[in-house]
Amino acid sequence: MSETATAQKWICVSCGFIYDPEEGDPDGGIPPGTAFEDIPDSWFCPVCGARKKDFEVFAD
Repeated sequence: MSETATAQKWICVSCGFIYDPEEGDPDGGIPPGTAFEDIPDSWFCPVCGARKKDFEVFAD
């Protein structure tokens, strides 16, 4: 996987939370450095509870 894909941020379409792979979601069991594609489908937005499929690629 390329460095660009790993560093890609994703945004929750429900609340605007941005998943940053460099930060991960430690409270949700996702360690820093985890690409969005590698997050289990059972993961959900830590802010609003939206499902992983409710996220879109975030363009800076």
